[in-house]
Amino acid sequence: MKTLGSGKLKTQLTKSIDDIDLQIVTLLQEDSRLSFNKIARKLGISAGTAYNRVKNLEANGVLKGYTVTLDPFKLGYALTAIIMIQAEGGHLTEVEQEIAKNTNVIAIYDITGDYDAAVVTKFKDRSTLNDFVKSLLATPYIKRTVTSVALDIIKEEYRIKLYNAQR
Repeated sequence: MKTLGSGKLKTQLTKSIDDIDLQIVTLLQEDSRLSFNKIARKLGISAGTAYNRVKNLEANGVLKGYTVTLDPFKLGYALTAIIMIQAEGGHLTEVEQEIAKNTNVIAIYDITGDYDAAVVTKFKDRSTLNDFVKSLLATPYIKRTVTSVALDIIKEEYRIKLYNAQR
């Protein structure tokens, strides 16, 4: 259960996250290479406090890792496909774990409705996408797939905008 209100985010898995933590998370989403000193300066806290807050956010699983944001198109991955999957009852987790092993898969979601999962993929060409879809259909427990190819990407953002932390 997650709630956002009065400047605090509460979950069953982590202790309360206050405004300073949210500001730290926002800053790190904008630039994950920020030093503890720079975080401290921007937020008006000590470097030791920034260090301890970041380490606590890591320990609680709020910060799961640090990475760069790539432009898939500039790296040759011009084809985005969303594949809807119907799986045989009771085997969805196995199916999803198998699909997740493919490096072209960037997201898998359990969904409601006529399909059990939505798989978001990036490919360099139609041939590789075609091979992937055929391999899905040969995977045990997959009953049906429907593939849609994105014609244009209007928004593709993986950061969560908590609020504007600029000072």
